[in-house]
Formats: sequence, structure tokens, C-alpha cells
Amino acid sequence: MVVPEGDTIYRAAAALRTALVGHTITGFEAARLVGPSPAIGAAVEKVESHGKHLEIVFDDGIVLHSHMRMTGSWHLYRPGEKWRKRRHQARAVITTAEWIAVCFNAPVVETWREADQNRHPRAGRRGPDLCDTASDLHECAARLFHYDNPAATIADALLDQRVMSGIGNVYRCEVLWSCGIHPWATVGSIPESTCLDLVLTAAGQLRANLTSPVRITAPDVPGGLAVYGRNGQCCSRCGDVIRLTKHGEMARLLYWCPGCQTGCEPYPVVDNSDPVARATDPHPAGSLFVGDVLRHRDAS
Repeated sequence: MVVPEGDTIYRAAAALRTALVGHTITGFEAARLVGPSPAIGAAVEKVESHGKHLEIVFDDGIVLHSHMRMTGSWHLYRPGEKWRKRRHQARAVITTAEWIAVCFNAPVVETWREADQNRHPRAGRRGPDLCDTASDLHECAARLFHYDNPAATIADALLDQRVMSGIGNVYRCEVLWSCGIHPWATVGSIPESTCLDLVLTAAGQLRANLTSPVRITAPDVPGGLAVYGRNGQCCSRCGDVIRLTKHGEMARLLYWCPGCQTGCEPYPVVDNSDPVARATDPHPAGSLFVGDVLRHRDAS
């Protein structure tokens, strides 16, 4: 399964645009829809992607917004064609005379009126779209350099769509490897020039994959990806073993190479507690407490 990221959403929007724009809808279904439904007979005016967001605009002023997260996908079928997923997985179904567009398993499917879009809680919070060649990449780099939580790890900040839109977990891992940056480096420790390098690398990788269903960031590596999905294998750059760990509050999988991703590496936490105490309680706070108890016991 291809994890939905900026490049896949861009291709989905292009396909939907070709099939739907200018055509009137003869049917609309949306299970658990938040917001008003477009009127039957309304025409599709435009289909746009912005990072990992996809919006379909109807001429009656309704905007259908979907966010795929990790599980969603848009499919196109001819009338009468068998669907590749079960009907109960459909979150939205748009029917025209020639096509049926189905959104499967998307966690976010909602509508609003176009005139009210600026009042929507998500509007205005998206960073520039890295898939869009008109986006200001220097602005993205400035947003990253001046990130509102400098103690956050760079691996977390790259997924923040307020900084820039389009990076998901795959590109996060690949971009950090390409730039040689330690995933646990804090944003505040990263120089401005390195922030720009990260942004330019991310935009370059995303844009290179906009028209290809096979995602490639490292052409010389079997499978086309440098670290993602390659845990336990040798790094193509330094030969060290690629690691897999869970990162952040959402425990997202993170692939990285400890041998060559040393840029802005955080200082290790020095544990000055008693070695006997560490064996008793490996947690630093617990071992310090136990060490104090042992010292007081020995003193007495």
C-alpha cells in the first residue's frame, strides 16, 4: 500500500479533475458527513490539492474537503464497474453520467460553503504546498527556522503541515537521511541554511514523484527508497545498519541510519547516578533516588 503523501494526493486530484470538472453530479452520498451536501445537478467547478488535503468545489458554493491521513484513497470507476473496496468503506461517492468518484476510508470528509471557508478552523493554518512550483520555499525554511517550539525534534516539525504541506512519514525519513540530519535533533539547534536545505530537498523529492506511481528518492538503492522500509539492511551511503524506531506522541515509525545521520545530533544525556542504583532501577530519576538512599545508608 502506498502511504498517502503530497505526491499521491496531487495525482489523485489530477485524475479527479480530468473526470469531474465541468460535469454535473447525478448523485452524492457521504456517510457521516460533517456539513451541507452539494445539490444534485450542481457542477464540479474545480479540484485542488494542497499538501495532503484535497478539495472538490461545486458551483453551488459547496466545498468537499478530504484528508487521507494514513488510510484514505480516492478511486474512479465507470458506471457498472466493480469497486475494488467494499461499499461500507466509502466515505463519499460522487456520481456523474460518465464517472463515479469514491473516497474510501478517509478519516476526514467534510463540507463547508465556499464563502465561509476563511472561518473554517483549518483554513489559514496550512503551510505552502511543496508540490506547487509557485510556493515560496524560502518562506517554508523561515517557518521551520522560527518554529514555535524550538525544543521539538526536527522529525516532528517536518510533519507539521503549518510549516509546509505535503510531507508525510515516508518523505520525512527520506529527507532527513538525504540531508544527514539526526531525527532527534531539536529544531532550535538547526542552522537557517540547513532548514533551507531540508525544504529544498523535500520539495525536490515530492515534485520528482508527482507523475509516477512508484515513489523514488534514491534511484541507486533497490526499491528506490534510501531508508524507509529498509530496517536491518545496510545503508547505501555509510554501510551502517538502518534502524526502525517509534517516534513522537503518535509513535509513528521512523527509519534512519545512525552511522551517517549525525548532523545536529543532540548531546547525550549523562547519567551520573550510582551504577548499583542503575542496576536496581534503570530510570534516571529512580536511580538517583536509590543512589541517595544507598549513600545515606553507607554514611550511617
